[in-house]
Formats: sequence, structure tokens, C-alpha cells
Amino acid sequence: MPTFQFEAIDAATGKEIRDKVEAPTEAEAQATIRAMGYMVTKLKAQKQQAAAGTAGGKRKPGRTFAIGGVKSRELTLFTRQLSILQDAGLPILRSLKVLANMQKPGRLKNSLLDVCDEIEGGSTLSEAMSKSPKAFDRLYCNMIRAGEAGGALEVILRRLAEFMERAQSLKRKVKGAMVYPAVVVSVAVGILCFIMIKIVPQFKKIFDDFGSTLPPMTQVLIDISNWVVNYWYLIPAIPFGFRLIIKGICMISYGRFGWDLFVLKAPIFGQLVEKNIMSRSSRTLGTLLASGVPILEALNITKETSGNMMFEKLFQKVSDSIRDGNAIAKPLKEFAIPPFNIVALLFWTLFCPGIGALLYLTKYKSPVVDDLVVNMVDVGEESGELDTMLYKVADTYDEEVAVLTESLTSLMEPLLILFLGGAVGFIVIALFMPLIKLITDLS
Repeated sequence: MPTFQFEAIDAATGKEIRDKVEAPTEAEAQATIRAMGYMVTKLKAQKQQAAAGTAGGKRKPGRTFAIGGVKSRELTLFTRQLSILQDAGLPILRSLKVLANMQKPGRLKNSLLDVCDEIEGGSTLSEAMSKSPKAFDRLYCNMIRAGEAGGALEVILRRLAEFMERAQSLKRKVKGAMVYPAVVVSVAVGILCFIMIKIVPQFKKIFDDFGSTLPPMTQVLIDISNWVVNYWYLIPAIPFGFRLIIKGICMISYGRFGWDLFVLKAPIFGQLVEKNIMSRSSRTLGTLLASGVPILEALNITKETSGNMMFEKLFQKVSDSIRDGNAIAKPLKEFAIPPFNIVALLFWTLFCPGIGALLYLTKYKSPVVDDLVVNMVDVGEESGELDTMLYKVADTYDEEVAVLTESLTSLMEPLLILFLGGAVGFIVIALFMPLIKLITDLS
């Protein structure tokens, strides 16, 4: 019999309980836990030693070898198609089989075939999907479970599809805005490296033949050229090594917290990241609440999908406060002020030499949640329309992210032109100054 790990709240004392329970299905496990007087906040089936439906390590019919998870674009399209089939009145098993046959070989097709097998064996849709975590995450499974419990699966699927489509649209806008500067910078670095490796050494030979004294500007250019010729392999290695260092720091909880705080408050891009996370978190929480997911479970899922440790801690504090009988708005405002973090201070000092530490000390106490969000959440709680207010918050931030992305893209163009013009101008002046001196001496 399957074993389920669960986290719950004791209805009598309000304490958090972590334990295990054996039950044939997830639904029966939840019923057993509720009968014990607990309110379930998290439930997860323990992995079995042998995968169900396999014998001797052989792959099930119709499955192909797949690595990694499911692309968000594929899952979004599948969800929209499933919602359309459910609106048309097709049985869920038939709908899943139709969509499974339409999929290309890969993780999603394998998962859908597994879901069909589980449903034929008597499981519900949410139970079947929860056994394929690489395709369907907690948010997805909980919304499906809420739809099944409320008898409105087609409505939940439509809402889930809209949520995923909006998230995809926002992600495409941000990525699209980053393509132009990334391409320009890459091409510029390539051209400058070519000049340093091939062009500048030729001029250096001319200067050495004449034995003239070089101006400081030209000497700096030649020194840079010599470094690039001798250590060109460090140019791609430096960003790669820096990324490894950041990953190593983020393996420690305090280090990851410091990096996430720096990203939220970083010059130029920090505001974009903060608004993007706030938009995604508000829409996630609003969608879960509108679908009938309990508030504590909705906050736990939102915390896991926020992608930033500052927001994870914030939602955890809000969840703890709700367990104590408080509303959402008060802890949301109280715990939105980041604490001081020495790792964040080091990153500020590294990226902004000279003024980084001063900038951090003046900015680190600014809250990550605006008063507008707190006030709208407060109104939503008072009126009983919290999900609607969260949707409005998400829509507002979506617009701000779009405007900010366009502004940054517009700002990048002149900055890149100035950078390229300055670099080329420096090279031209540094090379022609000694040539002019040589010509004058020869005259």
C-alpha cells in the first residue's frame, strides 16, 4: 500500500504536524488525515522502490526515452486543448488519449500515457498527474484537485490555461527585450577581440621598427592587445567562472538569500525582476484561491513558484501569521522589508566599485511589496474578493513590466552606441597619434 508524507495543522492546538500515513489513494489519505483532526497543507506520495507498471526494467509500450521536464510552451498548449475538449463534453480519459496521440515523442507524451493508465486503474485525474511531477507541478495538480472537488474541472482548466498563457506572454516579452542587447554586445566583443589580436600587433611592429616613444594612450592599447593575445581564453572563462562562484555561494542558504536580495535591488534590472516576481506571485495566488485551493496550501505553492528567497521567506511569514489567526495584509507589509545581508553588500561592492556599499545601505530597507499591493489585498479581504484584487494587482504589474521592458530596450540602444563609439574612437586615436608623430618627424 502506498505511503504518503503529509504536513498538516492540528485543528485543536494550531500546531504544525509532519507525519506519514498509508492509504490506497491520495484522496483516501486526505480523508484519513482529516479524520485525525488535522487540516492538510501538503501531501506527497513516497517513491516506491520499483516503478509501477514496469517489469525487468522494460519501458512501457508507447513510451520513448526522455530527459528533463516538459517545456512550459508545450504544457500551456496541452492545457488549452484539454480545456476545449472538456468544454465540448468529452470524457476526460478520451480527451487525454486524443491529446497523447497528438504529442511528439518526449516527456509530455510519456506522462500523458502514464496518466491514462492511472485513470484506467481507478485514480482521479489529480492523483494520476501528481505521479508525474516532471510534467505537472504542485500548482497544476492542486488546481486540478480543486476543480474535481468543486465539479467544475472545465472551468479550472480554462482558468489554468489563461494563467499559463499570460505567464508565457510576459516571459516572451522580457526575453525578447534581452535578445537585441545580447546580440550587439556579443558581436561588439568579437570585433574588438579581432582588432586586438590581428590589427593592433601589426601597428606595434611599425612602431617598434621606428623606435619612437609611444604616447600613454597607445601604450595602454598595446598592453591590452598583448593581454588579449596571450590570455584570450580567459574572455569566455571569466563569466563562466563567475557563474560557478555564484552557484557555489547560492548553495548556502544565507548566500542565496544575499544574491536574491542583490538581484531585486540591482541597478537597472532589479526593478524589472521585482515587478515580474510580484506579478507572477499575485496571479498564482489569485488563481489558486479562485479555484478553491485552501489559503495555506495556496501560499505554500506560491512560495515555491516565486523563484526568489526573499519572497519565499515573505510568504512563509504570511502563512505563519495566518495560522495565528491574522489577516494577509498586515504581515505582507510588516515582513516586506529585507534584512541586512553581508553577501548582498559584497555583491553591490563588486558590481558598483566605489559607491556600491553606499547604494546598498541606502536602498536595502526599501520594501519589496508596494503599499498599493497591501491596500488592494486589504480591500480584497474586507470585501471577500481577494482573488479578484490579486488579479488586478497582477494585471497592473504586467503592464508595468511591459512598459519598463520597452524603456530599458530604448535605453540600451544609445548606451550600446556610446560604448561602441567610445571603444572604436579610443582605438583609432591611440593608433593614429604615434603615426602623426612619425610623419612629423620624417618631414
